[in-house]
Amino acid sequence: MADSDSNFDLSQLTQDQQQALQQYTDVTSQDIKDAVPLLERSQWNVQIAIAKFFDGEGPDLVAEAQAAQNAGPRPSARHENLHETFFTDADSHPVRARSPRTDLAPRVVPQVPSVYHLPFFFSALLNLPFRAGSWAFGRVSRLIFFLLSFLPPPFRPRTVVSSFQRGWRNSNGRRPLLPKETAERFKREFDEEYGAASLPFFEGGHAQALDAAKKDLKFLLTVLISPEHDDTDRFVRDTLLSPQVVNFINDASNNIIIWGGNVLDSEAYQVASEYMCTKYPFSCLICLTPKEGSTRMGVIKRMAGPISPDTYISSIQKAMEKYAPELDNVRAERASQELARNLRSQQDSAYERSLALDRERARRRKEAAAAAAAAEKRAREAEEAAARLDRLREQWRKWRARTISPEPDATVKNAVRLALNMPASAGGGRVIRRFDGATSIDDLYAFVECYNLLQDGDLAEDVGKPEDYEHKYQFQVAQVLPRETFAPSTTVTIGEKMGRGGSLVVEDISPEDDEDVDNGET
Repeated sequence: MADSDSNFDLSQLTQDQQQALQQYTDVTSQDIKDAVPLLERSQWNVQIAIAKFFDGEGPDLVAEAQAAQNAGPRPSARHENLHETFFTDADSHPVRARSPRTDLAPRVVPQVPSVYHLPFFFSALLNLPFRAGSWAFGRVSRLIFFLLSFLPPPFRPRTVVSSFQRGWRNSNGRRPLLPKETAERFKREFDEEYGAASLPFFEGGHAQALDAAKKDLKFLLTVLISPEHDDTDRFVRDTLLSPQVVNFINDASNNIIIWGGNVLDSEAYQVASEYMCTKYPFSCLICLTPKEGSTRMGVIKRMAGPISPDTYISSIQKAMEKYAPELDNVRAERASQELARNLRSQQDSAYERSLALDRERARRRKEAAAAAAAAEKRAREAEEAAARLDRLREQWRKWRARTISPEPDATVKNAVRLALNMPASAGGGRVIRRFDGATSIDDLYAFVECYNLLQDGDLAEDVGKPEDYEHKYQFQVAQVLPRETFAPSTTVTIGEKMGRGGSLVVEDISPEDDEDVDNGET
């Protein structure tokens, strides 16, 4: 299929034609080089093309009329004898005899049986004369239709045959069933009459069996029997169920699908009418005929009446040997097409996997770049926030240093003398200073925080309190003996905690412990 696809340029088709071609090939799996001409003959109607694919193409009346109109004057009639037909003409060019064309194997699709309701008594009584006349007319017309049914298919009125078949179905006393149910009934009655059948009858309608043979490139053996015929019982027991025939049909290498039908059933009767069966028991061998059409199913062998098992098998084998090479070529072509299709599917799958991997890599690179950009942004924002916090903290220290009260004289009675062991962050060492007894603990913390600025004496700059800033101390003041930690507070005074004096230690705290320290009100 790959070779044929490459030989045909799909760009010549319109978008609607390409869609129609895609729908048609999905259903039929036909080669594009054969599908496009069939769609062109069907005016690109997918439904008509599919029907032609399964049922076969009849004569194109429009094309024949156009050809007759455009044709030039007919040449004078040529008379040749049998010797000239098989040998050469006057110009020494070989004249080959035309090979006979096999009969078309139509696809018989039985109609779904209709359900009729009995009318009421009074309406039935009023319609009695019309029904009697209709009954008499139907009897006469069925006789005429029966005689017309023996005409060849091109001359047989389709509606007439269908009407006759409906009359047959309604008059033989057997209830019409669906194709699958009809096949089950045939097999059940066959087993009851001749014992458990060792023949693998197709469990479905004749149309489905024909489609299966066409799809799988197998031979379809259609067997029609009539219980009312005298030769039926002898044919079934001595020929059809003979060991050699059963083994031949069951041999998987022969690629045979067998379908059986009772002509008392509507579907089997329609098959008998379409296949021009005039004598029972009837058998015909059907297969695809590639030389006559890539989708044409033909009847390659007909057998009717009583026949011996050896002759039955020999007749089937000769027909199969004639068409088996053609089917082998089609199988090889389909196998190559399937191989090309699978290879293309694997290539497409590998391409999709590779494309998915590339997309995944691109996505990961994009996510990694976005994560790196986000991390860089967060680091820059954190750095800017830390720098801003340092500026606000330094501004607060300068502002707070100007608010600290100076050291009182020794003459002040309520003065408290404290010894502070400063931390390493504040330069370390021991600081001894007097504080007013009314000084709050928060002022003590502010003194420790601003001790370096107070020592430098650089307080000339008038700095205001920073807005939207809450200062947090990175240390805590504690008494060693007994151990007691003093939290910053604007209401608790040094005099209340220390009395006339004491020794305190200033301890640095980690940022995690900073949340446990109560800063009080500033």
